[in-house]
Amino acid sequence: MIPAMPAVAVRSHRRRGSSWRGSAGGSVVALRWGRFVVMGAVAVLILLAGVWGSWGVAQHVMLTKGRERGTVVVGRCDGGWCAGRYAPVSVGSTARARVVLEDSVAVRVGGRYAVVLKPGTDEAVRSGPAGVLLAWVPLGGALLLASVVVAGGLGRVRAGWVLAGSGVALLTAAFVTI
Repeated sequence: MIPAMPAVAVRSHRRRGSSWRGSAGGSVVALRWGRFVVMGAVAVLILLAGVWGSWGVAQHVMLTKGRERGTVVVGRCDGGWCAGRYAPVSVGSTARARVVLEDSVAVRVGGRYAVVLKPGTDEAVRSGPAGVLLAWVPLGGALLLASVVVAGGLGRVRAGWVLAGSGVALLTAAFVTI
Protein backbone atom coordinates (compact mmCIF):
# COMPACT_ATOMS: atom_id res chain seq x y z
CA MET A 1 0.00 0.00 0.00
CA ILE A 2 1.20 3.52 -0.81
CA PRO A 3 1.52 5.82 2.17
CA ALA A 4 -0.54 9.06 2.09
CA MET A 5 1.34 12.20 1.20
CA PRO A 6 1.59 14.89 3.79
CA ALA A 7 -0.73 17.90 3.31
CA VAL A 8 2.26 20.23 2.90
CA ALA A 9 3.48 18.48 -0.25
CA VAL A 10 0.10 18.81 -1.97
CA ARG A 11 0.15 22.63 -1.92
CA SER A 12 1.06 24.62 -5.01
CA HIS A 13 4.59 25.88 -5.50
CA ARG A 14 3.31 29.44 -5.14
CA ARG A 15 3.08 31.09 -1.81
CA ARG A 16 -0.24 32.35 -0.65
CA GLY A 17 -0.82 36.03 -1.50
CA SER A 18 2.10 36.12 -3.91
CA SER A 19 1.70 38.14 -7.10
CA TRP A 20 4.44 36.27 -8.94
CA ARG A 21 3.30 35.31 -12.44
CA GLY A 22 6.45 34.29 -14.19
CA SER A 23 7.59 35.51 -17.59
CA ALA A 24 4.75 33.90 -19.58
CA GLY A 25 2.04 35.53 -17.45
CA GLY A 26 3.45 39.01 -18.02
CA SER A 27 3.55 38.47 -21.78
CA VAL A 28 -0.09 37.41 -21.85
CA VAL A 29 -1.14 40.50 -19.92
CA ALA A 30 0.91 42.74 -22.24
CA LEU A 31 -0.67 41.12 -25.31
CA ARG A 32 -4.17 41.59 -23.89
CA TRP A 33 -3.54 45.25 -23.19
CA GLY A 34 -1.96 45.71 -26.59
CA ARG A 35 -4.94 44.16 -28.32
CA PHE A 36 -7.31 46.29 -26.25
CA VAL A 37 -5.46 49.50 -27.13
CA VAL A 38 -5.13 48.69 -30.84
CA MET A 39 -8.72 47.52 -31.29
CA GLY A 40 -9.98 50.49 -29.27
CA ALA A 41 -8.01 52.85 -31.51
CA VAL A 42 -9.38 51.16 -34.64
CA ALA A 43 -12.96 51.45 -33.36
CA VAL A 44 -12.50 55.13 -32.50
CA LEU A 45 -10.89 55.78 -35.88
CA ILE A 46 -13.82 54.15 -37.69
CA LEU A 47 -16.33 56.25 -35.75
CA LEU A 48 -14.36 59.46 -36.33
CA ALA A 49 -14.22 58.69 -40.05
CA GLY A 50 -18.01 58.23 -40.05
CA VAL A 51 -18.55 61.57 -38.32
CA TRP A 52 -16.06 63.27 -40.66
CA GLY A 53 -17.76 61.78 -43.73
CA SER A 54 -21.19 62.88 -42.52
CA TRP A 55 -20.31 66.34 -41.27
CA GLY A 56 -19.47 67.71 -44.73
CA VAL A 57 -23.16 67.66 -45.66
CA ALA A 58 -24.73 67.61 -42.20
CA GLN A 59 -23.35 71.03 -41.27
CA HIS A 60 -25.30 72.64 -44.11
CA VAL A 61 -28.49 70.76 -43.28
CA MET A 62 -28.40 71.21 -39.51
CA LEU A 63 -26.96 74.72 -39.21
CA THR A 64 -29.27 76.57 -41.60
CA LYS A 65 -29.23 80.00 -39.95
CA GLY A 66 -28.02 82.52 -42.52
CA ARG A 67 -28.06 80.04 -45.39
CA GLU A 68 -30.25 80.16 -48.46
CA ARG A 69 -33.20 77.79 -48.13
CA GLY A 70 -35.76 76.91 -50.72
CA THR A 71 -37.21 74.18 -52.89
CA VAL A 72 -35.96 72.62 -56.08
CA VAL A 73 -37.94 70.81 -58.74
CA VAL A 74 -35.63 68.26 -60.35
CA GLY A 75 -35.74 68.51 -64.13
CA ARG A 76 -32.83 66.33 -65.21
CA CYS A 77 -30.37 63.76 -63.80
CA ASP A 78 -27.10 62.93 -65.52
CA GLY A 79 -23.69 61.61 -64.45
CA GLY A 80 -24.20 61.52 -60.70
CA TRP A 81 -25.90 64.91 -60.46
CA CYS A 82 -29.45 66.15 -60.78
CA ALA A 83 -30.36 69.71 -61.72
CA GLY A 84 -33.49 71.77 -61.38
CA ARG A 85 -35.08 75.16 -60.85
CA TYR A 86 -34.62 76.72 -57.39
CA ALA A 87 -37.42 78.68 -55.67
CA PRO A 88 -36.35 80.58 -52.53
CA VAL A 89 -38.10 80.29 -49.18
CA SER A 90 -35.76 82.20 -46.86
CA VAL A 91 -35.31 85.97 -46.76
CA GLY A 92 -32.40 87.15 -48.89
CA SER A 93 -32.34 84.12 -51.13
CA THR A 94 -32.77 84.61 -54.86
CA ALA A 95 -34.42 82.38 -57.44
CA ARG A 96 -32.08 80.45 -59.71
CA ALA A 97 -32.70 78.75 -63.01
CA ARG A 98 -30.40 75.86 -62.15
CA VAL A 99 -28.99 74.31 -58.99
CA VAL A 100 -27.49 70.83 -58.69
CA LEU A 101 -28.19 68.02 -56.24
CA GLU A 102 -26.21 64.83 -55.83
CA ASP A 103 -27.97 62.01 -57.68
CA SER A 104 -29.01 59.35 -55.20
CA VAL A 105 -31.95 57.09 -54.48
CA ALA A 106 -33.45 60.03 -52.58
CA VAL A 107 -33.81 62.22 -55.69
CA ARG A 108 -36.14 61.59 -58.63
CA VAL A 109 -36.82 63.55 -61.80
CA GLY A 110 -39.95 65.64 -61.30
CA GLY A 111 -39.70 65.58 -57.52
CA ARG A 112 -39.89 68.71 -55.37
CA TYR A 113 -37.43 68.80 -52.47
CA ALA A 114 -36.66 71.21 -49.65
CA VAL A 115 -32.99 72.18 -49.97
CA VAL A 116 -30.26 74.34 -48.49
CA LEU A 117 -27.65 75.88 -50.78
CA LYS A 118 -23.98 75.52 -49.89
CA PRO A 119 -22.54 79.02 -49.45
CA GLY A 120 -21.04 80.52 -52.58
CA THR A 121 -22.10 77.67 -54.88
CA ASP A 122 -25.08 76.47 -56.85
CA GLU A 123 -24.92 73.10 -55.08
CA ALA A 124 -27.94 72.16 -52.98
CA VAL A 125 -28.39 69.53 -50.28
CA ARG A 126 -31.67 68.11 -49.03
CA SER A 127 -32.97 69.64 -45.83
CA GLY A 128 -35.59 68.71 -43.28
CA PRO A 129 -35.76 65.37 -41.49
CA ALA A 130 -34.91 63.40 -44.63
CA GLY A 131 -31.88 65.59 -45.32
CA VAL A 132 -30.58 65.27 -41.77
CA LEU A 133 -30.91 61.49 -41.78
CA LEU A 134 -29.38 61.16 -45.25
CA ALA A 135 -26.45 63.33 -44.19
CA TRP A 136 -25.68 60.98 -41.29
CA VAL A 137 -25.82 57.74 -43.34
CA PRO A 138 -21.98 57.42 -43.39
CA LEU A 139 -22.03 57.47 -39.59
CA GLY A 140 -24.63 54.67 -39.62
CA GLY A 141 -22.30 52.52 -41.70
CA ALA A 142 -19.40 53.37 -39.40
CA LEU A 143 -21.46 52.33 -36.38
CA LEU A 144 -22.13 48.94 -37.97
CA LEU A 145 -18.46 48.44 -38.82
CA ALA A 146 -17.27 49.58 -35.39
CA SER A 147 -19.71 47.19 -33.72
CA VAL A 148 -17.86 44.25 -35.24
CA VAL A 149 -14.52 45.59 -33.99
CA VAL A 150 -15.88 46.30 -30.52
CA ALA A 151 -17.62 42.92 -30.15
CA GLY A 152 -14.95 40.77 -31.79
CA GLY A 153 -11.70 42.62 -31.17
CA LEU A 154 -12.45 44.07 -27.75
CA GLY A 155 -14.74 41.32 -26.52
CA ARG A 156 -17.41 43.86 -25.51
CA VAL A 157 -20.42 42.10 -26.98
CA ARG A 158 -23.10 44.26 -25.36
CA ALA A 159 -21.43 47.47 -26.48
CA GLY A 160 -21.12 45.95 -29.97
CA TRP A 161 -24.86 45.23 -30.03
CA VAL A 162 -25.61 48.80 -28.93
CA LEU A 163 -23.45 50.20 -31.74
CA ALA A 164 -24.99 47.83 -34.28
CA GLY A 165 -28.52 48.67 -33.15
CA SER A 166 -27.79 52.39 -33.39
CA GLY A 167 -26.39 51.98 -36.91
CA VAL A 168 -29.34 49.90 -38.08
CA ALA A 169 -31.79 52.38 -36.56
CA LEU A 170 -30.11 55.32 -38.30
CA LEU A 171 -29.94 53.58 -41.67
CA THR A 172 -33.54 52.36 -41.38
CA ALA A 173 -34.81 55.82 -40.45
CA ALA A 174 -32.97 57.31 -43.43
CA PHE A 175 -34.46 54.68 -45.74
CA VAL A 176 -37.98 55.22 -44.43
CA THR A 177 -37.88 59.02 -44.81
CA ILE A 178 -36.80 58.96 -48.45
